[in-house]
Amino acid sequence: MTITFISNYINHHQIPFSNACYRELGEGFCFIQTQPMEQERIDMGWQRQEDALPYVLCLYEEEERCRRLILESDILLAGWTGREDLVEERLNLGRATIRISERIYREGQWKAISPRGLIHKYREHTRYRNQDAYLLCAGAYVPSDFHIIHAYPQKMYRFGYFPETAHYTKEQWERLKPQGGTLEIVWAARFIPLKHPEFMIRLASCLKERRHIWAGKEKGFDTFRIHMVGSGEMEAHLKEQARKEGVEESLVFHGFLAPERVRKIMEGCHIHVFTSDYLEGWGAVMNEAMNSGCGEVANVQAGAVPYLIRHGVNGLVYPDGDFEKMAGAVLYLASHPAECREMGRAAYETITKLWNAEHAAAELIRFCKGVLEGKAVPAQEGPLSPAPVIAPGKMYEVMMRESDFNGF
Repeated sequence: MTITFISNYINHHQIPFSNACYRELGEGFCFIQTQPMEQERIDMGWQRQEDALPYVLCLYEEEERCRRLILESDILLAGWTGREDLVEERLNLGRATIRISERIYREGQWKAISPRGLIHKYREHTRYRNQDAYLLCAGAYVPSDFHIIHAYPQKMYRFGYFPETAHYTKEQWERLKPQGGTLEIVWAARFIPLKHPEFMIRLASCLKERRHIWAGKEKGFDTFRIHMVGSGEMEAHLKEQARKEGVEESLVFHGFLAPERVRKIMEGCHIHVFTSDYLEGWGAVMNEAMNSGCGEVANVQAGAVPYLIRHGVNGLVYPDGDFEKMAGAVLYLASHPAECREMGRAAYETITKLWNAEHAAAELIRFCKGVLEGKAVPAQEGPLSPAPVIAPGKMYEVMMRESDFNGF
């Protein structure tokens, strides 16, 4: 079996999954990169990898060879490419094609009323609804978007991004998180509006003001520190706000760091706060924090959250950018260190047992074999399991209904 994965460029979120596919299929797997990585991403610590990976081909260097692979491989995985003409050519030949997509109406499903947009979506997706075409949903809100345009009926499956997975021995796990003393909290992203780093300045003020709730010998912590990893247009304003609030000594601004250095910080932190809003298609930083055993506090609006988090089991979610509920979740974990640690362990197991590159690659290959035999069989849970269609405004309600947790 041959599988070709085509996308704009390969990055550190896709490499572990691609490596796993290559280990299973050897020369039967290749990744076609359609454009060079932007300098902005390189400046953020993302590395250009195409020259070092044996399965990567560049469309802009070997177009004819890449075109043959796109048309002739048994299965095509198609992410965002900027070269829809090549994917369309294969679909028009009736060849099995699996798209990987984030949201198409990220800024609001009301955009589906655009006649021009609907024509474009029909040409790209809907007209193939009864063909050998499937959709891997990189985010829990993707199915609802595609349901609106009547595409991929009963052929949408959970998927996402799969950063490198770390595994710890029992002894390493026991030493991973500091016991007592300083409560370590991490936030990692670009300092831009959709990521809402300003919530962390407010959180620092909240932790300072409500110290009586979480601090003390019987609670386990006596002070706190928030690690801000990243940079961007809001950095100067955030530092000034921290100074005005009198919490600058409780915040550490690290700037952009290489992924392995970010992981080291996460490994030493008790809580990861993920404040991105509905414009966040997935949010691979949450995979990394969960893999590092952090107690997770996450905005339900970000694409990865409903797929990765079971509220009260391996993390806590809050609705619609609600700061008070976010702060309440952090305060709960801070004042219940044993539960925070247990949620961190469950988060770690979610990644190491289910939402990781090796498992996703194995499920994809199994699924593809079924497609070629005319009987595509979804997974029972995790990657390649059926993706439920849930309206964005209903997601928090659904997650609360499925949870037994009443902690805060």
